[in-house]
Amino acid sequence: MDFQKERSAGFLANQMARLFAKGLQQRIRSLGLAPAQFMTLLALWDEDGLTQSELVRRLDVEQATMANTLTRMERDGLIERRSNPADGRSQSIHMTQKAKGLRIPATDAARAQNEAALANFSAGERELFLLLMQRAIAAMHE
Repeated sequence: MDFQKERSAGFLANQMARLFAKGLQQRIRSLGLAPAQFMTLLALWDEDGLTQSELVRRLDVEQATMANTLTRMERDGLIERRSNPADGRSQSIHMTQKAKGLRIPATDAARAQNEAALANFSAGERELFLLLMQRAIAAMHE
C-alpha cells in the first residue's frame, strides 16, 4: 500500500505547523518578534520570573534552543536575567517594559493567525478540531 501523505496525521500536522508559523512570523515581524520569542513571552506573560529550566520544561524545547532564544531576547531588550533568590546557581528571566507592552499586539496577531487558519470551520468544527488536537498531543505525551 502506498503512503498517502494526505491521510498522514504526522505529515498534515507538520505542514499545518509550518504554515501557521510562517503566517504568525509575518504578523509579528513588525513587532520585532520571532515565533520562538513569542512562545517564550507567552510563558512569561503567564508567570514572569521563570528560570531557563522552567521555560524549557513548559515549552518542551531543547536547552540549547532556549539559551539561544533568551540570548536574542536579552539583546533585543525583551528580558533581563536576575539572580534567583531561591537558588543562587540559577537566574530568573524577567520581562522588560518593552516585552510587557508587546502583549496585546502580539496576542492580537496570534488571534488573527488562528482566525485565518480556522476561517473555513463552523464554530462546532473549531471546538471539535481543537479538542481532537489536544487529545492527540496528550496521547504523545504519555
